[in-house]
Amino acid sequence: MGESDSRAVYYSSFTFKEAVYFIVATSKGLCYVGSPNQPIDEIIIWLNKHLPDYDLVEDHQHLTRYKQALIRYLSGNLLTFTFEIDPMGTAFQQSVWRALQDIPYGHTMTYGEVAKMINRPTAVRAVGRAIGANPLLIVIPCHRVIRKGGQLSGFRAGLAMKRMLLTLEQTETA
Repeated sequence: MGESDSRAVYYSSFTFKEAVYFIVATSKGLCYVGSPNQPIDEIIIWLNKHLPDYDLVEDHQHLTRYKQALIRYLSGNLLTFTFEIDPMGTAFQQSVWRALQDIPYGHTMTYGEVAKMINRPTAVRAVGRAIGANPLLIVIPCHRVIRKGGQLSGFRAGLAMKRMLLTLEQTETA
């Protein structure tokens, strides 16, 4: 792989129920899922922070399997993502994101329970910040984390979408 290939970051978009989502992948896997109906600027801002020396390449073919899987999930026809991911964050964020991937489809956990999962029971606020920095909306299921009393809280794509994802998963597991 040449140096220019290693800097290539591929993007595409897909539409589901009138919402457009941008997605981004490196050669290692999917690295970013944009919020619905947000401009491509959301991706550019994220890339400038995490991959400042990138070459952004529009490549619908390269991202087909990711788009198909996300649409199948949003349609209620996929419970688990099996494609490669390449989430970029600190070691602490990575540990939180790995823990989120262990929350089963159709279940929820509190921020405190996630903190205990990573053996950092007093780091609830830091866990919340790591969850808020999740670059892989839907794929790393941060929507499955709720407040202690059961209330929904912060979600990059908005609480309406968080509620929709949780309802989708509850419906499919019922």
